[in-house]
Amino acid sequence: MSEEEGVDPRAAKVFPADRLELAEKYAAWLADAGVVRGLIGPREVPRLWDRHILNCAVLGEVIPHGVTVADIGSGAGLPGIVLAIARPDLQITLIEPLLRRTTFLEEVSEDLGLDNVTVLRGRADAFHGELGFDVVTSRAVAGLEKLLDWSLPLVVPTGALVAMKGSSIEREIEEAAPALKKWGCAPPTVSELGVDVLETTTVAVRVVWSDPARVDWPPVPKGGQKRSTGGSRKKKRRG
Repeated sequence: MSEEEGVDPRAAKVFPADRLELAEKYAAWLADAGVVRGLIGPREVPRLWDRHILNCAVLGEVIPHGVTVADIGSGAGLPGIVLAIARPDLQITLIEPLLRRTTFLEEVSEDLGLDNVTVLRGRADAFHGELGFDVVTSRAVAGLEKLLDWSLPLVVPTGALVAMKGSSIEREIEEAAPALKKWGCAPPTVSELGVDVLETTTVAVRVVWSDPARVDWPPVPKGGQKRSTGGSRKKKRRG
């Protein structure tokens, strides 16, 4: 289904009825400014709903109610903006280092009236030791091993890393075994999401601390040293 045809009928399964218009407006942003500014490829426009918007919306299946969520390397707002639309109960922080992307995220959040969204400009590690979230998510940012280093220092002791992944996730988990042990994580769990919604389901990996009571804050890998947070660049806070 193309963007010009309006809201994909499957959207009603993942977005509240009163949020469908916002999802449609976001799709229009992606198809227009998102393409013009180089955040979305022109060939992606005809498959925005299935490949991007619905693909991200089903991530809400594994995120608890009323928690704080950080989307690192948010880019065009996938999955952060989509989650903010589908789940107004969540407080979403979009972390993105590139100015042109944070500008886009701010403009979209403002236009859609997403009061549950905060946009921060900077790398994820710039906020280590400063911010903590119940869930830290990402999409197509890095392999699991690197993702652990970038994400876990932002995950509170009772929280989780919940990342969107592809078919290679089992191999990534195997390769990240030393890092998982170093950080003191429980064995990751993999979920298939959107089974009744998507043509190609979404794969998500969830990583939690093996013993939350023993997690120092901010967390550091076993045997490591706490790093200085240095100066963080905050483009804008909303909500």
